[in-house]
Amino acid sequence: MNKTEAWIHAFRLRTLPLALSSIFLGSFLAFAAHSFSLKIFILATLTTLFLQILSNLANDLGDSISGADNQERVGPERAVQSGLISKKEMKGMLIVFVLLSFSSGLWLLYEGMQLINLNQGIIMLVIGLLAIGAAINYTVGKNPYGYSGFGDLFVFLFFGLTGVLGTYFLHTGNLSGSLFLPAISLGLLSVGVLNLNNMRDVENDAKTGKITLVVKMGSSNAKRYHFALLTIAMILPFLYTIFNWVSVFQLLFLLSFPFIVRNIMRVFANKNPRDLDPELKRLALSTLLFSLTFGLGLVL
Repeated sequence: MNKTEAWIHAFRLRTLPLALSSIFLGSFLAFAAHSFSLKIFILATLTTLFLQILSNLANDLGDSISGADNQERVGPERAVQSGLISKKEMKGMLIVFVLLSFSSGLWLLYEGMQLINLNQGIIMLVIGLLAIGAAINYTVGKNPYGYSGFGDLFVFLFFGLTGVLGTYFLHTGNLSGSLFLPAISLGLLSVGVLNLNNMRDVENDAKTGKITLVVKMGSSNAKRYHFALLTIAMILPFLYTIFNWVSVFQLLFLLSFPFIVRNIMRVFANKNPRDLDPELKRLALSTLLFSLTFGLGLVL
């Protein structure tokens, strides 16, 4: 594997569809409200891509430094741990993606300022800076939150509430209470993906001191937690649809449910945590499918 291939591998492109799900859903909701901006959509997409790659690179570096990435780890090979990319090179690339994320986010905020006031703009700027910090501090720093069981909370906040509601707000300049329902739903599905990752890695994480929620609660309770996450995520879209009923097309999101239910069944049937790796991709794609079908149902 040459250096270019190593960097592409380190970017972990398979994680990007899940990250973009919130941007797609927030933009569909804005389009349905007759307030869609192509510039906002493109810039939000770019900013999210940069933030996700930043998070992936930081995770690669942080897990290598802590020892969480080792020969016993399941999943894709990590660039720093394998020696394909040095720690110095990875730190340099982190700086590049911090600058890309900040620049793109600042441009996004500039475009959104047409519909929001200065105070709201400052709040959005702070949220953007927190997103950059969260992308890095998941596994990097003196007290990475991913090592103390807070990863689920941050994924919920940034992949769900911030991603969906923030995108909608920049498109429209306003928010309504019912929008929290699909945003929470997407956040819970995203947490489900992280929970699968942590269930897969539970043995190695426990050995290396990475105290995820799964390590704290144990695999059996993690399965029940997974069931709760995905079940609530499937209930909330019905509530939103009831409160905002227009046409039968709004039930299009039901097409994603068989895949989500199948994921729950496979998790409960699982005996070997290492065999959960394929389920990460399946649930991530199911989440993207939910985002697209829910959104399309609003605009058809």
